Amino acid sequence: MSYQPNPHVSTPTDAQSGPNPADPIHVRDVDDLSRTDLEAVLELAAEYKAAQQRGWTHADLAGQTLGMLFEKPSTRTRVSFETGMTQLGGHAIFLGDDDIQLGNGEPIRDTARTLSRYVDVIMARLFDHADLCELARYADVPVINGLTDDAHPCQTLADLLTIREAVGPFDDVSAAWVGDGNNVAQSFVIGCAMAGIDLTVATPDGYGVDESVLERAGELGTTPTLVSDPVDAVADADVVYTDVWVSMGQEDQREQRLSAFEPYQVNDSLLAQAPDAAVMHCLPAHRGEEITDAALEGEQTIVWQQAENRLHAQKGLLGWLRGS
Repeated sequence: MSYQPNPHVSTPTDAQSGPNPADPIHVRDVDDLSRTDLEAVLELAAEYKAAQQRGWTHADLAGQTLGMLFEKPSTRTRVSFETGMTQLGGHAIFLGDDDIQLGNGEPIRDTARTLSRYVDVIMARLFDHADLCELARYADVPVINGLTDDAHPCQTLADLLTIREAVGPFDDVSAAWVGDGNNVAQSFVIGCAMAGIDLTVATPDGYGVDESVLERAGELGTTPTLVSDPVDAVADADVVYTDVWVSMGQEDQREQRLSAFEPYQVNDSLLAQAPDAAVMHCLPAHRGEEITDAALEGEQTIVWQQAENRLHAQKGLLGWLRGS
């Protein structure tokens, strides 16, 4: 894994791209938002959630369209964005591999410039983070990273919203990440650094968070504590968070990964070291691998609240980007 800091958005010099009266804000990772921006997104998400619970509706994005590009399959990302746009009065278009020419005969830059003339926001769920950055470079509308192999900022927004609701103010929270230092972990590291959450990360040797992500977290104010023993990570934790050990595209490493991560399972034994901690998982879960059924379904879990908050966090981000 080699994840470099997000490049600055630059306006293409190609004459076909035309004038760009205002550079759009792209969310390639959480730190494309300032701390003030992050708080504003979370506040708007909370407002939308509270309004929905009261039966109130908003039409903040009436007449607007979200283009959704998918190279990877999805449940939560697609449904939360599509439902969110509908609830805010807008419209979402699903564009899968069979629907567009992204990277297959048409350069990404051409897709970006074309879609910018049709839709108001682009959300892309891609494999290669560099492709997402190129899409953002040439788009004249905001581009949201719905997941790449390096980052998952939308998940982190939902995670932070959930922690604030279920655990408390960020500066009083101690969190533990247990397992693979994957894309979800990397964005969570950045998000915790921005929010002021005290984070400890426990990963096997060779599966840690990329050094460039740790450097970015340090620049934001807080580098996570790195340990190899999951028991050390969860001691006194308010949150215990894990994710799958074998992500999409890593199936050929399955046996090697299962062996390396076996001691990192979130189970009753590990949670006995953190009996008051809230258990989080971004889903889908491989029950019996990174987390047991008992841990996922137990009294400590806030996984379903976390999953629901994908919807409210996406709405908060969309509403904020479009100036609600």
